[in-house]
Amino acid sequence: MKPFAKDQSKNPPPANWLDRLLRRFSRIAYGLAVLLMYTLASSALGLALAPALWVWPLLHRWSMWLPGPLPWILSGFGLALCFFLFGLALLVVIPLYNWVLPTRVRPFKGGYYTIHALPWFLHNGLFYLVRFTFLPFVTLTPFGVWFLKAMGMKIGRHAFINTEYISDPQLITIGDDAALGGSVRIFAHYGGGGNLVIAPVIVGHRATLGLACCVMGDVIIGDDATILPESVVLPGSRVGAGETWGGVPARRIEREEMDRIKAEIRGMSEALG
Repeated sequence: MKPFAKDQSKNPPPANWLDRLLRRFSRIAYGLAVLLMYTLASSALGLALAPALWVWPLLHRWSMWLPGPLPWILSGFGLALCFFLFGLALLVVIPLYNWVLPTRVRPFKGGYYTIHALPWFLHNGLFYLVRFTFLPFVTLTPFGVWFLKAMGMKIGRHAFINTEYISDPQLITIGDDAALGGSVRIFAHYGGGGNLVIAPVIVGHRATLGLACCVMGDVIIGDDATILPESVVLPGSRVGAGETWGGVPARRIEREEMDRIKAEIRGMSEALG
């Protein structure tokens, strides 16, 4: 069997002639997609840098007239100010790119090298430009919440999001008063064995995701549910309303078991004290 035919067994039928071309020359298409992403990233970063490049010469020129060490102090302040100006501009530029480009991510299961995966690739490529540069500086601020919503993430009222480790924001829904603890990892995809699966994640109202837990694609967490810290919620998991899950992989923990765990923790604390 030819490699091309074998690869297609993991895919839905080709959408059009372009999809057939991408699948037949998958490696070349992937390389071109990466180069395209670098080009888009360069233009987006350049636009976001423009306001800072305009402000910096003005501040630097004014600082040269000051006596003593003040020029250096003002120049340092100006550089730091330009960094934040760049970051805030990036929060606007990237959603605009995401809106203009074909980044409408839809649920999908199939091979990596297909036109169905292209919107997912572009969407996350743009999002990561902020995630790995400026998003940590605005997490837990209105700027961060605005950016996530502008990228398509559905966030309920008074939701608490204390993490920047997010992927696929278009396919993530966070309910009212839900809480995502520090370093929570949440993404709406998973893969392996040559397959890519893109599937939504839903976190219900008042649900709590503990410190550094991991929630993968195709997961629904019900209202008032709790995911314990450092747990890994595997694809396909359905956490019922009010349930507590924990462990690697995460499983349901009954109330009696949770009470016993809490009692053991209290006992260890008293012994150490």
